[in-house]
Amino acid sequence: MEKFETYDEILEFAIFKEEQANRFYLAMAERVGDPAISKVFEEFAEEELEHKAKLELELMKIGKVVDTESKVEKYDSSDYVYSDATELDMDYMDVLSLAAAKEDAAFRLYVDLVPQASDEESREMLLALAQEEARHKLRFETERDRLLKQK
Repeated sequence: MEKFETYDEILEFAIFKEEQANRFYLAMAERVGDPAISKVFEEFAEEELEHKAKLELELMKIGKVVDTESKVEKYDSSDYVYSDATELDMDYMDVLSLAAAKEDAAFRLYVDLVPQASDEESREMLLALAQEEARHKLRFETERDRLLKQK
């Protein structure tokens, strides 16, 4: 896991991860042929931006300026990224599995960051984000299980 010296570094990393998740869901929305499924991925992309906004607000509350530059090369996020590459031959089941794994990784990230939070309110915010990511994972797993039962 990435080691952070300060709480603002934790928040910046979490913001970076939410940006990645947003881009992932937008890419998935473009890849699927079903408009209803595409809309689900677009909704998840929007939720990830809401998470990012919460984290940016937390950063501003501690007196830091939100950095708008890309962090793509700054962090080693391998502990919290299942795969950022999407294979061309992925079907909907594969996409659901990948999305569930990404949500699980996001959940673990927020849980792991809780002990490094600067105060109780910040810990609660990170735990709330962890719960949201767990709900996302459950939605993907439920849809995958539903489709498996239809086969």
